[in-house]
Amino acid sequence: MIDFDSELNKEQLDVVRHGDGACLVLAGAGSGKTRTIIYRVAYLLEQGVNPEEILLVTFTNKAAKEMVQRLERIVEGQMKLPWSGTFHRVTYKILRKYASLLGYSNNFTILDSGDSLDLLKLCIKQEGVDRKKRRFPSAKVLRSLISYARNAQMPIEDVLKEKHPQWMDIADVISRIGDDYAKRKKEAQAMDFDDLLVNAYLLFLKNEKLRRLFSTQFKYVLVDEYQDTNRIQASLIHLLSSHHKNLLVVGDDAQSIYSFRAADIKNILDFEARFRGAKVFRLETNYRSTPEILFVANDVISHNASQYQKTLRATRDVFCRPEVHPFSDIQEEAAFIADRVLELRDEGVALPKIAVLFRAAYQSQALEVELVKRDIPYEYRGGVRFFDRSHIKDVLGYLRVFHNPVDVVAWSRVLTMQAGIGPASAQKIIQALKGSDDDVDLEALGQSILSVRARVGWADFLSVWEGLHACENPHPHELIKSVLDSNYVTYIENEHDNYRERLQDIEQLALYAERQPDIAQFLADVTLQEGFTAAQARGVSDDDEHMVLSTIHQAKGLEWDTVFVMGVSNGQFPSERSLKEPKGLEEERRLFYVAVTRAERLLYFSYSLTGGFRSALAGPSVFIDEIARDLVDHHNFRDLPLIAFTDPSDSVDNVSYVAEDDAWNDWGEKRTSFLKSIDEY
Repeated sequence: MIDFDSELNKEQLDVVRHGDGACLVLAGAGSGKTRTIIYRVAYLLEQGVNPEEILLVTFTNKAAKEMVQRLERIVEGQMKLPWSGTFHRVTYKILRKYASLLGYSNNFTILDSGDSLDLLKLCIKQEGVDRKKRRFPSAKVLRSLISYARNAQMPIEDVLKEKHPQWMDIADVISRIGDDYAKRKKEAQAMDFDDLLVNAYLLFLKNEKLRRLFSTQFKYVLVDEYQDTNRIQASLIHLLSSHHKNLLVVGDDAQSIYSFRAADIKNILDFEARFRGAKVFRLETNYRSTPEILFVANDVISHNASQYQKTLRATRDVFCRPEVHPFSDIQEEAAFIADRVLELRDEGVALPKIAVLFRAAYQSQALEVELVKRDIPYEYRGGVRFFDRSHIKDVLGYLRVFHNPVDVVAWSRVLTMQAGIGPASAQKIIQALKGSDDDVDLEALGQSILSVRARVGWADFLSVWEGLHACENPHPHELIKSVLDSNYVTYIENEHDNYRERLQDIEQLALYAERQPDIAQFLADVTLQEGFTAAQARGVSDDDEHMVLSTIHQAKGLEWDTVFVMGVSNGQFPSERSLKEPKGLEEERRLFYVAVTRAERLLYFSYSLTGGFRSALAGPSVFIDEIARDLVDHHNFRDLPLIAFTDPSDSVDNVSYVAEDDAWNDWGEKRTSFLKSIDEY
């Protein structure tokens, strides 16, 4: 027998013993939500419920495996839950038996991401689109668009308006390709991952007998991370729990941060409206963070209007308040973090217990440079290190051929990304250039040795090449700006669904280049960065002592003793794009809340006074300004009592201030002092 009273707190125990009917469990960060849902399953089994009658759904294979393993430890023996797993695994199991009712054979094929791309490329070709001759999104971008539309249950045209307005002029073509893609999958008796969800939903909508069969079988339906469900997933769960109406969902609306994947926060916020008489439980006892960190977390999320109110309470002892550190620029910010990491290591904090989190991947560049300088090993979670990213290597390739026209490797890279130029054509150009003079007519050279198709790509390359040579001052910063002003941007938009983030990376590279006026030295510096990080990456294993760098999205569900949240600057966090989207600011605030609640003991916020590529003045994020002053320790910018800036695009004349010192009541004096501080830098 399990001693539930001694192994669970009162909040958790209430869920475990009284989780019948429609139940919404609002599980605050660090409150033991997985523990609660697993003990609920154990309780049902102890009450004699057949494992076949329990449906337990989560989002990742890792989470599903962990749940089963934890359940086995609790019940002290091997326990088979035949209907536990991810949404995709559960729907696959259903479709494998009943797909014939939708016109599929029961031995249908599942397309992986590579298969999906290959089929979409065929559809693009069948539509008559020649991407080597016209501007058109890649198969990867199309797959992302189609997937979002299906999971959000939106027409493709509406998705284009919301996510990719630059493609609205070819919306009809994209829609036809989407239809052809669906038709070809059906003809091939194949389903992609989205089909597993959509087709299972259609199966239950169209076949009342089958819906009744499964909803009758599943006496208890439990869903983890409910705030991350999309409309299709929530509808599926509704149907499968429709007979017994024992649906228990666990989640935290304050951690709903995946709308870009079509997750719909309304699923959790509207739960009581959809399931009349639903019980609402709150898990508010936090086992992770100090009281001071939770005071900040509660204060941060209180500014959201659309939410369930929760107040996290700490079980840990009091420690110290989180700190806010402003800096003159991102390099100074990165240097502070690197130095503080070394101090913490000397104080006994192991590197794996330290994490630096950021809103967007491009923000890691300056810090990566500083960590390499100080020989601090790090692991980059959920992505590729800055100087190893393909688009960064592309831009550096352009600079390399500009600086060294006989760099064969760089020539090969910049040429083969052009439409119609493959390895063979690239080699023709490289060989021709080897035997030519410096003042060779490049346009004529291409006309003489390239096919008609390859000449299109050659013309695109020449437009970038001519832009580089048009720079009056061949400073690395100006050369990178030239690439950003070229048709390389169109190439990025065509090839990648996350093109905005990639362009931000390149802008960050331009900022980094400002510090090195000599192109030879700049290229040497970044090459050394590449070489070091590549070697470091090869040497990192699970046993190595290394700290963590991660975007906040990738950090969800994780925790560290010490967390630095960098780049909490106006215009960067919240992101400018999010402010243009409905409820975008609230999702950004939830993302900030997730960052705060990753910390166990020490929490640092940092921002730079100067902003990104296009802004001269940034200052702190609105999220920093929203935190009550007595909850954090503010380390002022060179002891100046400057706290808030109204807008990153404002000139110095239009900056508004909040002053700590009552002696600074005169606007003119404040403005003069601020201008003086700027001049010092």
